[in-house]
Amino acid sequence: MFGKTMVKVAMVGLVAFVLAGCGKAKGGADAGTGAPKVAAVKMDLYVMSQCPYGVNALDAIIPAAEKIGDAFALNIEYIGKDAGNGNLESMHGAGEVEGDIAHLCALKVAPKAHLKLIACMNKDARAIPGNWEGCAKEAGIDVAAMKACKDGPEGKALLAASFKRSETAGAQGSPTIKLNGKDYQGARRTADFLRAICDAYGGKGVPKACSDLPKPVVVKLIALTDKRCPTCDPAPVIESLKQVFPALSPTILDYADPEGKKVFEEAGLKMLPAILFDDTIKGDKEGSEQMARWLTPAGRFQSLKIKQDFDPKAEICDNKVDDTGDGKVDCDDPTCKESLACRTEMKGRLDVFVMSQCPFGVKGLDAMKEVLGAFGKEMTFGVHYIAEKAPDGTFSSMHGPAEVDEDIRELCAIKSYGKNNKFMDYVWCRNQDIRSTDWQKCATGGIAAATIEKCATGDEGKKLLGDDMLVAQGLKIGASPTWMVNNRKTFNGIAANDIQKNFCELNPGLKGCAKPLSGPPAPPAGQAPAPQGGCGSN
Repeated sequence: MFGKTMVKVAMVGLVAFVLAGCGKAKGGADAGTGAPKVAAVKMDLYVMSQCPYGVNALDAIIPAAEKIGDAFALNIEYIGKDAGNGNLESMHGAGEVEGDIAHLCALKVAPKAHLKLIACMNKDARAIPGNWEGCAKEAGIDVAAMKACKDGPEGKALLAASFKRSETAGAQGSPTIKLNGKDYQGARRTADFLRAICDAYGGKGVPKACSDLPKPVVVKLIALTDKRCPTCDPAPVIESLKQVFPALSPTILDYADPEGKKVFEEAGLKMLPAILFDDTIKGDKEGSEQMARWLTPAGRFQSLKIKQDFDPKAEICDNKVDDTGDGKVDCDDPTCKESLACRTEMKGRLDVFVMSQCPFGVKGLDAMKEVLGAFGKEMTFGVHYIAEKAPDGTFSSMHGPAEVDEDIRELCAIKSYGKNNKFMDYVWCRNQDIRSTDWQKCATGGIAAATIEKCATGDEGKKLLGDDMLVAQGLKIGASPTWMVNNRKTFNGIAANDIQKNFCELNPGLKGCAKPLSGPPAPPAGQAPAPQGGCGSN
């Protein structure tokens, strides 16, 4: 996926579209092989049978493998967990486990036909695993033999062994692809896989199928950035786009340069960063069609729909320079009033910005039961919500209208029951089943459902959300949960001890800082801590 710097995508699906994966991709050592043959070039593909991105990778790789033939070995492994006692688990549920087993049993029963079965099943990936029998017949595989494998202990044993090989390889994301033992980072169309495979022969024993491959189309883009902007580095986006356009030819321009300003005005831009394609994108028909929904006209360019939130014409609030030439530097400029750098420090304050139905936000708020218990009146706590408001006055949030409704109810609880953080009793109760429509059952212990409902269903609730969401927008906060300490410093996390640590760095000496709080288990020796997660991005 795009790196932290420019992962601020205007449409969430673009991230998945460009690099795409189910789970968390991670490199690792080569896994060994379940491949049925030895060849000069080998590709290991680690997937989940119902992951759409794994399906897409298989659909592109299988034709390449069939075209090259026996000179190329394709080894397919599956990602999941062996929970013991014969219980196998995968991200998309029991149906995916069954689909994985069907693939492996086809390989066991008919190694020369199993790719045909997989390609057939992938034609209707939502029907996996129920379509295995019809596809076995279409591929010419003995259905009875395959059923005996699939429904018996052999199928589970094959999948458990495959899970183990994927784990040994460090493959956690579907697809994870290795070519001759090295992580594959190239584009993912059939022609792209063919070129990569053919190049891997190094000029020795190159198959005939490699002799007539067309060269990739050169696609040019301009990445317009600003060296004053800490989140405008275009490199991660460019690297990701090479997965769509293998012959991408980027030019990086800075707004401070005359050419950069010219392009900025020519494209009619208001904010940076910008990724601009010229007409050469039309030469790569398949790539341009795939990217069409993520592009918008910008003068003579097509602009990639990424989040643009840096105004190169505005005052930079923490660089000690009068950027606008109005004689007012940094926080003296009124446009910097809401910036993080210019906010008034408020000792002992902790704020959190969430989406009420974000599972990570829920965990963070649940952790506050322990945190507030440790600090008591030493801490002033506030909750704010991340949402958008359309010109017609309607609100939207990442997890849909139900999340907007809950945001409003929680804000109404904050308004009426803010003293001593009483509103958190409602929040903690709701978090036990945050998607339930029966919110009234959480209005107990001195919290009145009628009070919340009157506020939430009227203009008062809408105004509360409309005003509150501006706080996050002014700070350019889009990830749930994002924490802010003392009105000045932000951080991300969901564990009680992590919240405590960041709060105490700016508020040392408080009694709550000395109390041991819970957190995630320590990682194995030599491994980095697991990311705690979030919805959206800052």
